[in-house]
Order: sequence, then C-alpha cells, then structure tokens
Amino acid sequence: MQNVITYLTIFLTALVMQAQTDSAVNTESAPTKYQQGMQKAFQLWQENKSWEAANVFERIAVAETDNWLPPYYVAQINVINSFTEKDGTKLKAQLDKAQNFINDATAISKDNPDLLVLQAQLYTAWIVYDGQQYGMTYSAKASELYSKALALAPDNPRIILAKAEWDMGGAKYFGQSLEPYCKDIQRAIDLFATFKPAGEFYPSYGEERAKQIKAKSCN
Repeated sequence: MQNVITYLTIFLTALVMQAQTDSAVNTESAPTKYQQGMQKAFQLWQENKSWEAANVFERIAVAETDNWLPPYYVAQINVINSFTEKDGTKLKAQLDKAQNFINDATAISKDNPDLLVLQAQLYTAWIVYDGQQYGMTYSAKASELYSKALALAPDNPRIILAKAEWDMGGAKYFGQSLEPYCKDIQRAIDLFATFKPAGEFYPSYGEERAKQIKAKSCN
C-alpha cells in the first residue's frame, strides 16, 4: 500500500506545482469578478499559499452556486494537504470538509469523472492515515471510482493517467510488472498533445507527470 501512496502523492504534488497555469484568462475584454477570483486563487496556490487559495475558492463557491469548479478546488486542496497531515483531528476536519465540497460539486455536475477521481484520492488520504483501518475498504472503492471515471471519459488523458498511476501503485505493492500499464501512460501522453479542457478553469494538468512516469517506469 505504501507504493500506492507514493505514486498518488507524487501525482498530487505535480498537480500543485503546475497549479492550472493553462487556465489563465486570455480575453480581450475585462475579466469578470469570477475570472478575477479564480485567477487570484490559482496565483495563491502557485505561491504555495494553498489554504489562502482554498479560502478564495470557497468564497467563489458561495457566489457561483451552479458552478462545480470552485467547490472542486476547495475539496482538492483539502485532500492534497491531508496526505501530510499527521494530527487525526485536523485530518478529519480537512477530509470532512473536502467530502462536503465534493458532495456540493457532484450535486451540480453528476457523473463527473474529475469528481470521481477526487473522491478516490480522498479515500486514499484515509488509507495513508490508517491503512489497517481503511485500506481494504477504501482501496476497493477507489479502484471502482477510477474504473467508473475512465468509462465515462475514456479519451480524457488525465483520467487515463490517474487510473494508470493508481494501477501501477497496486502492481508495485504486489511485486507485479508495471509494463501492462505503460501503454496507458503512452496513450495519455499522445492524447495530451491535442487535449483541450472543456471550459475555462477546467482541470488541465497531467502531461508532464505522464512523461515523468514513462521515463522512470516504462523505459
């Protein structure tokens, strides 16, 4: 299980470092308050001020009640930061908050593969904290969510990458070959070449991470 955790933690760290730089507003007209707020939040995130960014996303979520992206990013930051949180009380507060915002986002956007992946990552955060208590149950749930997300978005390179990396972590844990998943990593890389997010501020990370995995595990 530790190898599953390592793979996912590196993936999430890469996400933070990239911090949606591809989502910059690029319009000739003046940005809206929503655009200004989202850009401010991503800028804070890039500056390693993730909690400040989460606060901005949360304020936007209150105003944009029909938009799944702000609650998605609130939840994502709470999930990511939970991987290094050792205090059980703080961890529970973060993951409970993340779960609430995932629920809010899902109510707006049902069967959303990005939300399914984030839910799987939340389960993994619980496994990191207490693998003995949560490992068996949440590992199975996470695997199911990755499979469902891929079924919903079979040509989304980020979803392909997320599932492949999860599967590679499991293979590593059980001493199995990573080679069967390398074709998925390559497919993700190929798809990233032409992939365009569905809208402004939609998740767009993953290409560099896929190339890193290929270089490390598939050559």
